[in-house]
Amino acid sequence: MGRVAGKVALITGAGHGQGRSHAVRLAEEGADIIAVDLCAPVESVPYRMSVAADLEETVRLVEKLDRRIIATPADVRDYAALQQAVDRGVAELGRLDIVAANAGIVSYGPAAELSEQAWRDVIDVNLTGVWHTCKAVIPHLIKGGHGGAIVITSSVAGLKGWENQAHYVSSKHAVVGLMRTLAKELAQHSIRVNTVHPTAVDTDMLLNDYTYQLFRPELDAPALDDAKEMFYDLNALPTPWVKPVDISNAVLFLSSDEARYITGVTLPVDAGCLIK
Repeated sequence: MGRVAGKVALITGAGHGQGRSHAVRLAEEGADIIAVDLCAPVESVPYRMSVAADLEETVRLVEKLDRRIIATPADVRDYAALQQAVDRGVAELGRLDIVAANAGIVSYGPAAELSEQAWRDVIDVNLTGVWHTCKAVIPHLIKGGHGGAIVITSSVAGLKGWENQAHYVSSKHAVVGLMRTLAKELAQHSIRVNTVHPTAVDTDMLLNDYTYQLFRPELDAPALDDAKEMFYDLNALPTPWVKPVDISNAVLFLSSDEARYITGVTLPVDAGCLIK
């Protein structure tokens, strides 16, 4: 028996990166999956976002593990569309136990120079999108009557400040407040709510030309190797970044019965970034 066998997990941002990793890792441990992703670009985001083919690949990987998956393109900023995707998944898979509110974006710039659109996009996806996700799933979790787990993806930037990311830092701090409130509100239903706080993760959000230029502004066209040494400086442990599966393992733990009395916590998976 897997650690979440017989359970159903909803994952937002499941098209690639951490979200896909969460879907596969939970499926490996016995969960069926409801997968949601925008599958489209956001204009202010400077790196490649998922497309329909990416979500289809997540479906293939989960089905390869002999688990069921219901995948729907939906924007977490659009509550009606998200609710429809959640309702459809629960109707087809029969229940809901685990929620990984993972969808998130980032862009960069000094606070005084951020465009109105860049600010709105990050806050709308990273904060309002998480609230929409929780709002859509809570009735299903309560109705199920068997408790549940919500894991919200924050960041090390949800526990400390970073230059050139005022909107991102604000959104990631804000979901900690949301988590703590929901942990109190939902405890009576045995629904646990926690946040995970990754350091840099080996995904398209991090590994792209825009980020390399941000880390090595003195170079005309820096590549990964040029920026890698700067990433090492983020963490106490000798690694430039962690893998998506490292975050997925934390999500799995917090979603499993091993963490049945853990709620309201901020769990760093940060290679010692927060002690630097």
